[in-house]
Amino acid sequence: MGLNWTAEIRSEEGKGASRRLRRAGKVPAIIYGADKAAVSVAFDANFIAHAFDNNDMYNSVITVDVNGGDSEQVVVKDMQRHPASNEVAHIDLQRAGESNMITKKVPLVFTGKSTAPGVKMGGLMSFLQPTIEVRCLAKDLPASINVDVSAMEAGTSMRLSELTMPEGVVITALTHGNTDYDQAVVNIGKPKRKG
Repeated sequence: MGLNWTAEIRSEEGKGASRRLRRAGKVPAIIYGADKAAVSVAFDANFIAHAFDNNDMYNSVITVDVNGGDSEQVVVKDMQRHPASNEVAHIDLQRAGESNMITKKVPLVFTGKSTAPGVKMGGLMSFLQPTIEVRCLAKDLPASINVDVSAMEAGTSMRLSELTMPEGVVITALTHGNTDYDQAVVNIGKPKRKG
C-alpha cells in the first residue's frame, strides 16, 4: 500500500460534527506541528481501516494530499479507536518536515533467540521492552529497531545503551544524562539446576 493518503478539509468542529462524519463513513483527523496552524481533515473510513492493517504505518512518513489545501508530510502521532467496534475514531497527524525533529515509539524486533548460548543452556529469555522512544528527523525514522540477541549468555541482560541505532536516531531515555534511564530491554535468566 502506498504511503499517499487523500483527505478533505473539515469545515465543522466538535463532537457532533465528528459523529456525523463517522456516520457518513469518514474518519476525522487533525494535522498539526511545525509552527503552522492546525488543519482539520477527514479520511475515507474504509481506506483508513485497511491502512492500519500494516503496522509499519505507525512509524512511516505519509504524504497527505488535502483536497482544497496543501500536500503535507506527516507521521501518525496518536489514534483513537471506538471502544466497542474497534473502528478508528480519530487520528492525530504530526507534520514531519525536513528540519523538524519528531519523537515516536518504535518497536523492537528481537532476532537470534534460538541460537543464544544462554537459551541453549536452558535459561529463559525475557523481553522487557517491546518498544523504545526515539527522537530523529522524520526522514530517519525507522519502522523498527533490530536487536540481535544471538550472543547473549545466561544471567546477562542487554541495555538501551547497547542497542545499535540507525544514523541520526537517538533513544530519548539516554538523553537525560542519568544512568538510571539506561534500562534493560532483554535478559536471560540462569538455568534452573536439576536435582
